[in-house]
Amino acid sequence: MTRSDAGRAGLHAARRGLAAALALLTLSGGAAAETFGVGVVPQFEPRMLSEIWSPILEELGERTGHEFVLVGSPDIAGFEQSFIEGAFDFAYMNPYHGLKAAEAQGYAPILRDGGRSLFGVLVVAEASEYRSVGDLEGKTIAFPSPNALGAALLMRADLDRVHGLDYQAEYVSTHSSAYLNVALGVMDAAGGVMATLNRLEPEIRDGLRIIYETSKLPPHPVVVHPRVDAEIAANVQAAFLDMAETPQGQALLERVPFRDIIAATADDYEVLRTFRLQDYWVEH
Repeated sequence: MTRSDAGRAGLHAARRGLAAALALLTLSGGAAAETFGVGVVPQFEPRMLSEIWSPILEELGERTGHEFVLVGSPDIAGFEQSFIEGAFDFAYMNPYHGLKAAEAQGYAPILRDGGRSLFGVLVVAEASEYRSVGDLEGKTIAFPSPNALGAALLMRADLDRVHGLDYQAEYVSTHSSAYLNVALGVMDAAGGVMATLNRLEPEIRDGLRIIYETSKLPPHPVVVHPRVDAEIAANVQAAFLDMAETPQGQALLERVPFRDIIAATADDYEVLRTFRLQDYWVEH
């Protein structure tokens, strides 16, 4: 280790120690530790979501002095119903979910990734003869759910408005299932997003080919319900940002993926309203 590396490691250790001391000081000063439920849009199966988020929430708890519990959802439709009802204190959701959650409960974005964009991808089997969107006329396309932003809302809007495509839509619950249906030859194409496509096992990912991409948008935010005390919300935001300052913390965040986690506001997502996606939103 070089002297500069040692200096950075010492600085990170000092920051962690200070955060822990502040948490203990807060708790000893009379503020009781609280437990918060955290929802995560189920893009993957529950086991993978737990592997990604449980270590992050444990680290968040250590940094804030509170407990954060991952609240599962059976599918995206169930997740949507939960945030509409205000079941989550904090949640990680797609940006259009964020708009709906703000309208229904007053959820507000506090964090997002500043290092990438969200956009839908349309994939087909590498060995197929499909080369363009038009080649899918009358074919079957798999989507995770009707309201998955990049994978379905943006994609379905483009297939309709831009391409005038006539196709059969099938909703298969998760991004992973949509890709697998194409890889197995069950369906002709699938809507997804780059973040989930890149998390596939190489043997599956290498068997798929992108033939179309939608417009790009700011990616998924972490949102907070207005019932959460503003000081606690600010501490959670700061803890996430501080987590990214350590190699271990950044490694955890990159699995979400948060390449460059930054503070977020509702203004970041106003551009979504120009897409008129309410025409494609499906109420459950």
